[in-house]
Amino acid sequence: MNNTSNVLRLRDSGQLCTALGLAVASWSSASLADTSSATKNAQHTSVELEATDVTGKHHETFKVDAMDSPKFTAPLRDTPKSITIINEALIKERGATSLVDVLRTTPGITLGAGEGGTPLGDRPFIRGFEASTDIQIDGLRDLGRMSHETFNVERVEVLKGPSSAYSGRGSTGGTINQVSKKAQAEDFISGSLKLGTDQLRRETIDINQYLPEQDLALRLNAMKHEADTPGRDHVDVSRWGIAPTITWGLSGPTRVTASYYHLESDDTPDQGHPISLVSNKPVKVDRDNFYGLADRDFRKTSADLATLIVEHDFNEVFSLRNTLRGGRSMQNYVMSRPVFANVGQELAGQVPRGFRPRNVVNTSLINQTDLFGTFHTGTIKHSYAAGLEVSRETITDKEKYLGNNGRPGDLQNPNPHDDGWTLTPGSNTVTSKHQTEVKSLYVFDTLGLHEQWDLNLGLRYDDYAIKNRVAGGAESNAELWNYQVGIVFKPLPNGSIYLSYGTSSNPSGENTQSGGADGAGAGNLNGNKANLDPEKSRSLELGTKWDVFNDKLALTAAIFRTEKTNARVTDPISGLVTLNGDQQVTGVELEATGDITDAWAVRAGYTYLDAKVLKAGGDGANDGNRSKFIAPNTFSLWTSYDLDAKWTVGAGANYMDQRYMNDANTVSLDDYWRYDAMLAYKVNKNLDLRLNVLNLADETIYDASHVGLFATVAPGRSAELTAEFRF
Repeated sequence: MNNTSNVLRLRDSGQLCTALGLAVASWSSASLADTSSATKNAQHTSVELEATDVTGKHHETFKVDAMDSPKFTAPLRDTPKSITIINEALIKERGATSLVDVLRTTPGITLGAGEGGTPLGDRPFIRGFEASTDIQIDGLRDLGRMSHETFNVERVEVLKGPSSAYSGRGSTGGTINQVSKKAQAEDFISGSLKLGTDQLRRETIDINQYLPEQDLALRLNAMKHEADTPGRDHVDVSRWGIAPTITWGLSGPTRVTASYYHLESDDTPDQGHPISLVSNKPVKVDRDNFYGLADRDFRKTSADLATLIVEHDFNEVFSLRNTLRGGRSMQNYVMSRPVFANVGQELAGQVPRGFRPRNVVNTSLINQTDLFGTFHTGTIKHSYAAGLEVSRETITDKEKYLGNNGRPGDLQNPNPHDDGWTLTPGSNTVTSKHQTEVKSLYVFDTLGLHEQWDLNLGLRYDDYAIKNRVAGGAESNAELWNYQVGIVFKPLPNGSIYLSYGTSSNPSGENTQSGGADGAGAGNLNGNKANLDPEKSRSLELGTKWDVFNDKLALTAAIFRTEKTNARVTDPISGLVTLNGDQQVTGVELEATGDITDAWAVRAGYTYLDAKVLKAGGDGANDGNRSKFIAPNTFSLWTSYDLDAKWTVGAGANYMDQRYMNDANTVSLDDYWRYDAMLAYKVNKNLDLRLNVLNLADETIYDASHVGLFATVAPGRSAELTAEFRF
């Protein structure tokens, strides 16, 4: 291969470099001003003041300084990669109760939808690439396409850009890691009761007990949630979960943690509104129009995770951690897909209801061992982590429900209680059983070359194998090598400038939960894909990170280019899938997270993505088009302010640019703004009240689509009153 093919084409990013340079200059000036001010103050004659009692409420910060995983061998400020962390304080203030709620307000992320072959569940796209199989819980992959909850989440970490060195296969756009709540060395009982419009009722409990004589801590989190969906008729959600954790040896060199997580849901699936074949946008109908069958449609899910973690600190500079997890998740549903078969149906005001079932069980067994610490070679300090991971993950599809949806629904006045439909349970016969086995080795090292210079290195090897264990099932094997290289310059103690290069690999079978509508690019084993080499992606990123206002506010900026020059596409002559596609994403990202003052907190971000499919395959008609599902501009702002020791006000705004829903760029969803507000009152040290009003303008928002046939509808305006207690 010509070496020049591995060079990222950044010649058209001059304007972005200029913008980044201005950001660096301005933030560096602010930092220098802080330093200069501190120096001047130190030169003044000290004055002894009388002691004064000050009472007030210190705002809980949104800023996080380090990742949870030991693979990240430097503080966040000195890690040469874009990382967004949404902690529990921000999750609570914004009233988020699911992972989708969190991601919906995170710039650079858009959402996709599922149906039958591509299942329902969390389907985020990060920096232009799907990340539904790149969702983790405490650093271990959670392969099942579920709808994740927040009741046991301490924070959500979004690692952006090709990240296979950290996460293994996939991770082209990035990785999402949910960090679970841990047992603590203290006693407390906390919880919440949330009541709201649309029959909302949510209860949570969080109990932690510490036994100092046994050095043993126990923690229990539990949740129950019942609600209708604001702005949607007949669409209700019901779920409950429980998560006990026990840790022995909190203060000793050896710690053993056993935890269990269970989540169960019973919802009404909702595919929103059909796409007009005349306007190529969602049809103009009342937002609350529901085209499903309320007496028949259902979605039942469950997830169980059992985890055992053993940690030992041999000394202050050498530690070992072993994590063993077994998991099982299930998803079973029947739903109605409102899609026009032809223009005549639309003009006649008739909407066929496509029958879409699914019945799948996912199981996993993962063991991950990490060694981490520090050592010196001469004057160079090494902060390192090395590990071994072995996993087996199985996705078992079973015979689904059989049936039909009867007569079409009325476009303007659909009747969710229409009859004429049929439904017959499937036999539970296994139709496919994709088993993935991976053995991985990885090592990371941050070399302190100088007090102002760090070199960050990472390398991972994956022995990857997947097989459909039914008669005649396809299989695929690959050896994956991926790496991360970053150089960090620290002009001042509170800031860094970095340049990094990273890779990712997408082997065949990486995403067997993708249907035929996803086309040649789907990561399944259909057709001749099992015989193809993995797709390869690479990214170059230039960024800067600064902690200002006494390290309370983190400012970040980055420009980047990600390329995949061997993407899967359909050959126009043979009709087979080949690795001749070319995809490219160029972008810029700006973020501010933390405290401006003790009373004023902010979380703001903006992402620009120029996501293109340079070579789309087929007849070439889609070459150069924008990548589907990806918004060029996304913006998010949340800010809250303590008026006094009792009252806090907050407000937020989110912008999502226009998104195309198909490869031809003919079907689109309009851009939108969403506004939220919050008012909180501290009754006493044990009780807080918070009122959230979400989607203040009651905007009709379309979150996503699968392949431009229908558009899912986001919740309308709602009000929620939460009482939080802690003893």
